[in-house]
Parts: sequence; C-alpha cells; structure tokens
Amino acid sequence: MLLLKTKQMVVEYGRKILNQGLVVGTWGNISARDGDKGVFVITPSGMNYDMLEPEDIVEVDLYGKPITTNRKPSVETPMHAAIYRARPDVKAIIHVHSINASACAAAQVEIPCIMEDMASMVGGPVKVARYAISGSEELGQNAVEALADRNAVLLANHGVVAVGRDLSEAFRTCLIVEKSAEIFLKARILGNPVPLAESEVKFLREFFLNSYGQR
Repeated sequence: MLLLKTKQMVVEYGRKILNQGLVVGTWGNISARDGDKGVFVITPSGMNYDMLEPEDIVEVDLYGKPITTNRKPSVETPMHAAIYRARPDVKAIIHVHSINASACAAAQVEIPCIMEDMASMVGGPVKVARYAISGSEELGQNAVEALADRNAVLLANHGVVAVGRDLSEAFRTCLIVEKSAEIFLKARILGNPVPLAESEVKFLREFFLNSYGQR
C-alpha cells in the first residue's frame, strides 16, 4: 500500500513539473525512496507525464537494478541510485530542465547563494557537476560529488537536480533554484550579485530544517 501511494505521488509530481514549465515533453525524471527498504520508484523512460499511471512507475534497487519489468526505468536511474546511496537523508529526487537554471548549466556557472529562500532550501550555492553523458555511472558520481550535503546541483550542459526529504520538498527546491537562477542572471546585469555569508547560510538552513513551519 505504501509503495502504491509513493507511485501515485510520483505521477502527481510528474504533472506538476510539466505544468510549471520545468520540463518539455518527456525530458526529466522523478524518483522517491520507499522508506528504508533499499528500494525506490522512478518514472519510466520516454513516457509523457500527463499520460502516466501508477502502474507505469518502475521499482528499482539502490544499485539501479529494476525489480519490476512493467516498463523500462528512466535512463538516469544510475544517477538517482548513486544519490540515494550517498545520501540516506534524501527520500526524493527531481531532475528538470528549467530555462534559467539550464542556462547556468550550459555556461557551467554555479548559482551563488544570494537569496534567503535559496539558503533555506538548498543550503548553499548550486554547484556544477562535471560533464558526463546522460545515463552513465560517471554522471551519477559527478552529481554526488558536486551535490555534497546540499539539496541541488547543476549538471553541466544538461539541467538541474533537486533532492529533498519528500517529493514536495524536492519540487519546491526545483522552483527555488529556477527563481534564484533568474534573479542571479538579472542581478549580473546590474552589477555583481552579493552572496550571503556562510554563517548566514548555515543559520537559515538550520532554522528551516529544525524550526520552520508548524513544528
């Protein structure tokens, strides 16, 4: 029952990233971890988000091996698996090709932590992972290295990956990264964007994780 609910949530967020213009067509991918069972579910390869049903979502293990064979999993399954292995705190991953963040990825320019909401959600700058071919183990390794303990990373010449404690958090992080990228690019026209100090970023991140909201 829990796994079915997780698949339903992946379908729901697939429609959200499409409706928000974070992806075009079948590009991008979404996954969510099923508790601590060593299993995650991921969107299938090359299927339209607005046509997905829960039975289309593929179950895989933490090494990217499919458990179910109903559909072929996303080509980026190795990257998702690598992040889950490296980050036990991560329960959801969303990979999108939003315009402004992708512009930074194409220029291989990191997005500095210039906004408070970015500090809260991402926990620092969005760094650029070294380029590797889509679907390769190398891409997963590069993403893990550049992601470190933060919640978003740019894939060079490709797009952005956001992670979170659940799909809602990963989705909101996608939106914050895209907004921050747009602000960064516009601020560069006016002058040099001024990043927040590391101590300020740390305070905002810890407050978000431990005190923000109805806790």
